[in-house]
Amino acid sequence: MSEPSDSAPALRMEAIAHSYKEGAGRLEVLKGVDLEIKRGEIVALTGPSGSGKSTLLHVAGLMEGAESGGLWLSGVEVRSLGDGERTRLRREHLGFVYQFHHLLPEFSAEENVMLPAMIAGRTRDQARERARELLNEVGLGERLEHRPAELSGGEQQRVAIARALANAPDLLLADEPTGNLDPATADHVFQVFIKVLKNTGRAALIATHNPDLARAMDRTLSIADGRLVPA
Repeated sequence: MSEPSDSAPALRMEAIAHSYKEGAGRLEVLKGVDLEIKRGEIVALTGPSGSGKSTLLHVAGLMEGAESGGLWLSGVEVRSLGDGERTRLRREHLGFVYQFHHLLPEFSAEENVMLPAMIAGRTRDQARERARELLNEVGLGERLEHRPAELSGGEQQRVAIARALANAPDLLLADEPTGNLDPATADHVFQVFIKVLKNTGRAALIATHNPDLARAMDRTLSIADGRLVPA
């Protein structure tokens, strides 16, 4: 595998197509998606339910393989990689935030954020230092030892954001990251999210139904009939 390049876009897609089996036929979800996200750019992804937002995120995050088209992460052409190389690229250069936080309930906030760094090969002390730095960044420096059940919904999602950034990914992918929160909490968590992304220079593709959140990003794209168009 060629090494990722700091000068290349965080994500580039060319003519990405993907479909699913539906009865006797196929449901075409992505019909030739072209997309480029520069380093440090935060892009909103909008569209109605079922339009293909999650599918696009799954393909970009190497969780599903596209049927055709080209995909590059930080300059690395992905579709020709083997499973091991794709896993390494996903672990070291991508971060994920979902609508539900998926924190491990038996571990503290600090331990949840430490895990990705330790899996990537950092020592426990290195992982702890990184976790504390990120949890301070999202305003949870006083909650390091609290387990998820001892945190509010907004706090849990801020831990999930810190966890996604543990390995300083080139690209962060988020699927309705505040969709499970009440409006006031969602707004606060999102402002923290955007601030951390800008402070750390991370690129991000964030799916959202919320037009106010979309307007806070650098640009907004929408999926229409399987293709991306400016919103």
